[in-house]
Amino acid sequence: MTDPRLVRYDIADPQAGGQRRPFAKAVRAGDYVHVSGQVPTVGGEVVAGGIVAQTEQVIANIRAVLALAGCGLGDVIKVTCWLDDPRDFSSFNAVFEKHFGANPPARSTVQSRLMVDAKVEIDAIAWKPL
Repeated sequence: MTDPRLVRYDIADPQAGGQRRPFAKAVRAGDYVHVSGQVPTVGGEVVAGGIVAQTEQVIANIRAVLALAGCGLGDVIKVTCWLDDPRDFSSFNAVFEKHFGANPPARSTVQSRLMVDAKVEIDAIAWKPL
Protein backbone atom coordinates (compact mmCIF):
# COMPACT_ATOMS: atom_id res chain seq x y z
CA MET A 1 0.00 0.00 0.00
CA THR A 2 1.31 3.45 -0.92
CA ASP A 3 1.60 6.05 1.83
CA PRO A 4 -0.62 9.03 0.82
CA ARG A 5 1.83 11.37 2.53
CA LEU A 6 4.51 10.45 -0.03
CA VAL A 7 3.68 11.60 -3.57
CA ARG A 8 5.96 11.92 -6.60
CA TYR A 9 5.09 14.55 -9.21
CA ASP A 10 5.72 14.62 -12.95
CA ILE A 11 8.30 11.92 -13.62
CA ALA A 12 7.61 12.01 -17.40
CA ASP A 13 9.09 15.44 -18.10
CA PRO A 14 7.31 17.62 -20.70
CA GLN A 15 10.41 19.84 -20.66
CA ALA A 16 12.34 16.89 -22.11
CA GLY A 17 9.84 16.06 -24.84
CA GLY A 18 7.92 13.71 -22.52
CA GLN A 19 10.96 11.55 -21.86
CA ARG A 20 11.03 9.71 -18.56
CA ARG A 21 13.73 11.02 -16.23
CA PRO A 22 15.26 9.00 -13.37
CA PHE A 23 13.93 11.49 -10.81
CA ALA A 24 10.69 13.25 -9.93
CA LYS A 25 10.26 16.98 -10.45
CA ALA A 26 8.98 17.09 -6.87
CA VAL A 27 8.21 14.77 -3.99
CA ARG A 28 5.76 15.53 -1.21
CA ALA A 29 6.84 13.94 2.07
CA GLY A 30 4.14 14.75 4.58
CA ASP A 31 3.90 18.52 4.90
CA TYR A 32 7.08 19.15 2.87
CA VAL A 33 7.48 19.38 -0.89
CA HIS A 34 11.00 18.88 -2.23
CA VAL A 35 11.47 20.34 -5.73
CA SER A 36 14.30 18.93 -7.84
CA GLY A 37 16.81 21.38 -9.30
CA GLN A 38 15.24 23.46 -12.04
CA VAL A 39 17.18 24.88 -14.96
CA PRO A 40 16.10 27.60 -17.43
CA THR A 41 14.47 25.42 -20.07
CA VAL A 42 11.35 25.68 -22.18
CA GLY A 43 10.45 22.69 -24.31
CA GLY A 44 13.73 21.04 -23.43
CA GLU A 45 15.86 23.95 -24.65
CA VAL A 46 17.83 26.40 -22.49
CA VAL A 47 16.37 29.90 -22.90
CA ALA A 48 18.50 32.50 -24.63
CA GLY A 49 19.74 35.46 -22.67
CA GLY A 50 21.82 36.13 -19.64
CA ILE A 51 21.38 35.54 -15.96
CA VAL A 52 18.24 37.72 -15.66
CA ALA A 53 16.26 35.87 -18.36
CA GLN A 54 17.49 32.51 -17.15
CA THR A 55 16.68 33.20 -13.49
CA GLU A 56 13.19 34.35 -14.49
CA GLN A 57 12.69 31.05 -16.35
CA VAL A 58 13.99 28.94 -13.48
CA ILE A 59 11.58 30.64 -11.08
CA ALA A 60 8.72 30.14 -13.57
CA ASN A 61 9.64 26.44 -13.72
CA ILE A 62 9.71 26.22 -9.92
CA ARG A 63 6.26 27.85 -9.76
CA ALA A 64 4.92 25.27 -12.23
CA VAL A 65 6.34 22.34 -10.25
CA LEU A 66 5.09 23.73 -6.94
CA ALA A 67 1.61 24.09 -8.46
CA LEU A 68 1.57 20.32 -9.10
CA ALA A 69 1.67 19.92 -5.31
CA GLY A 70 -0.78 22.73 -4.58
CA CYS A 71 1.96 25.11 -3.44
CA GLY A 72 3.32 28.51 -4.45
CA LEU A 73 6.48 30.54 -3.93
CA GLY A 74 5.09 31.77 -0.60
CA ASP A 75 5.33 28.22 0.72
CA VAL A 76 9.06 27.91 -0.06
CA ILE A 77 11.19 27.75 3.08
CA LYS A 78 14.64 26.81 1.67
CA VAL A 79 16.40 27.00 -1.69
CA THR A 80 19.81 26.03 -2.94
CA CYS A 81 21.12 28.00 -5.91
CA TRP A 82 24.00 27.24 -8.24
CA LEU A 83 25.48 29.97 -10.44
CA ASP A 84 28.07 29.20 -13.10
CA ASP A 85 29.59 32.71 -12.83
CA PRO A 86 29.91 34.54 -9.50
CA ARG A 87 29.88 37.87 -11.38
CA ASP A 88 26.15 37.25 -11.95
CA PHE A 89 25.41 37.29 -8.21
CA SER A 90 23.98 40.86 -8.04
CA SER A 91 21.74 40.47 -11.08
CA PHE A 92 20.59 37.07 -9.82
CA ASN A 93 19.76 38.58 -6.41
CA ALA A 94 17.65 41.32 -8.03
CA VAL A 95 15.46 38.75 -9.81
CA PHE A 96 15.30 36.52 -6.74
CA GLU A 97 14.19 39.42 -4.52
CA LYS A 98 11.52 40.45 -7.04
CA HIS A 99 9.86 37.03 -6.72
CA PHE A 100 10.44 36.20 -3.06
CA GLY A 101 9.78 39.66 -1.66
CA ALA A 102 9.87 40.66 1.97
CA ASN A 103 9.73 37.08 3.33
CA PRO A 104 12.44 35.21 1.44
CA PRO A 105 13.29 31.58 2.16
CA ALA A 106 16.55 30.45 3.72
CA ARG A 107 19.10 30.15 0.92
CA SER A 108 22.49 28.81 -0.03
CA THR A 109 24.19 30.01 -3.22
CA VAL A 110 27.36 28.54 -4.66
CA GLN A 111 29.37 28.69 -7.85
CA SER A 112 29.36 25.47 -9.85
CA ARG A 113 29.64 24.13 -13.36
CA LEU A 114 26.16 23.00 -14.36
CA MET A 115 25.07 19.84 -16.16
CA VAL A 116 23.45 21.77 -19.02
CA ASP A 117 24.52 24.96 -20.78
CA ALA A 118 22.80 27.20 -18.23
CA LYS A 119 23.81 29.98 -15.92
CA VAL A 120 21.62 29.01 -12.95
CA GLU A 121 19.92 26.07 -11.26
CA ILE A 122 17.69 26.21 -8.18
CA ASP A 123 16.07 23.54 -6.04
CA ALA A 124 13.51 24.27 -3.34
CA ILE A 125 11.78 22.93 -0.26
CA ALA A 126 8.24 24.10 0.46
CA TRP A 127 6.16 23.57 3.58
CA LYS A 128 2.42 23.18 3.08
CA PRO A 129 0.50 21.12 5.64
CA LEU A 130 -1.75 18.44 4.17
